[in-house]
Amino acid sequence: MKKRILLIEDNEQNRYLAAFLLEARGYEVLQAADGIRGIEMAGSLRPELILLDIQLPGMDGYAVARELRANPALKTIPIVAVTSYAMAGDREKSLAAGCNGYIEKPINPETFAAEVASYLEKD
Repeated sequence: MKKRILLIEDNEQNRYLAAFLLEARGYEVLQAADGIRGIEMAGSLRPELILLDIQLPGMDGYAVARELRANPALKTIPIVAVTSYAMAGDREKSLAAGCNGYIEKPINPETFAAEVASYLEKD
């Protein structure tokens, strides 16, 4: 059975690249273009992992992570922030919001799928 990853990312090119790399590794990739839709999809589809952009329209990734963590049915799903926010303190802010990890953008196509896999193997 394919592991299911929910990708919450508003940039279409970023979504395409991440989904392409992950599907090539055999994952099923579900995509949401904003946080509200991502939260709905997480609730109904129960992915094994959530990749979360921080810079989202409307509801930012920090708020999305906090909302996911507040739901008892979703709070154990690993969340990895995938973000261009790479300043001092941004990783800590992501972790404080409930993310389990952090991958900087631009993603490295050669290592991205392996980085993501490392979060799926922690269960």
